[in-house]
Amino acid sequence: MFGSLDPVRALERPDLLPPAVLAAVRDHVPSALVFEVDPAHSDTETLCRVHDLPLEVMANAVLVLGRREGEERRACCLTLAHRRVDINAVVRRRLDVRKASFAPMDVAVAESGMEYGGITPVGLPAGWPVWVDAAVADTELVCVGAGIRGAKLLVPGAALLDLPLAERVEGLARDA
Repeated sequence: MFGSLDPVRALERPDLLPPAVLAAVRDHVPSALVFEVDPAHSDTETLCRVHDLPLEVMANAVLVLGRREGEERRACCLTLAHRRVDINAVVRRRLDVRKASFAPMDVAVAESGMEYGGITPVGLPAGWPVWVDAAVADTELVCVGAGIRGAKLLVPGAALLDLPLAERVEGLARDA
């Protein structure tokens, strides 16, 4: 399925991973694979079209924010690319805020320490809950960002639950 992209063990290509992502792979998902991509083709739909990849194994990480009583609350939500995170109901309730929203691009980049379009739950700074949609956790192998636009990780869906503060969330996303 990913053969034309020549994935290798992520720990064998540290040059493709930012330090925080490399450390998280080493500590939490050593089975991860990585492959290099043209940064211009990094966006999910373009990557699928250019390399004939199935959308059903592509996972997107979105960073969400909300406030309650002056306290910022946040989470990373991971869903398959053909699904959409239910931010107005599930995420808002789980964050216990009146309004939840996607982190603006500049905030997402600054808070994650990763490139926009390459944000991944693997290697997020401490304190970020990672909510993994059940459909992701149940997928044998998913393709997620690698922290930079020039690479992608392949990780068993269930292995993402080994990340710090990761939790399987039923119904986190709905089909688009």
